[in-house]
Amino acid sequence: MPDTTAPATVTIADLATQVDAEAFRTLNEAWITRFFALEDEDRRYLGDPLGHIVEPGGAVLVARLRSDGAETVIGCVGLAPTAPGEYELVKMAVSPDHQGHGTGRRLIAAALDRARGLGARRVVLESNSGLASAVHLYESFGFRHLEPHEVAPSPYARADVHMRLDLA
Repeated sequence: MPDTTAPATVTIADLATQVDAEAFRTLNEAWITRFFALEDEDRRYLGDPLGHIVEPGGAVLVARLRSDGAETVIGCVGLAPTAPGEYELVKMAVSPDHQGHGTGRRLIAAALDRARGLGARRVVLESNSGLASAVHLYESFGFRHLEPHEVAPSPYARADVHMRLDLA
């Protein structure tokens, strides 16, 4: 008998429901607590992504896996406005079961497209040198490492990588 199940598909869309917001929180808490400790700024963004990212003029995107009629959020990323024409790529996470399949790359591409649509001239981010695969992924999109004199103080103790991508 032939297999009639639909293939799994991943779509990327705006955070739309409380289930999405909960997935944004849990996906990020999982990776942060795996490698680091939750910090006050983490709690602020994760506790209210609409209030701290979307309502000020940013966006939260989620990657949804649809398989056999069910949808699961497997990844997310935020774009938080930081200054006129500048957004910060924040809280990117992909479920460990779905890493290595291009979801992170698709989330970054979608976030950069959204940033351009929002009129961004640049996108910045902070990361940690211990997250080498993430840093390499950002580099592959053209993000450059900031020189020490370009780095603003960070609310994160773990942030030792500071990057920027000029869009215009």
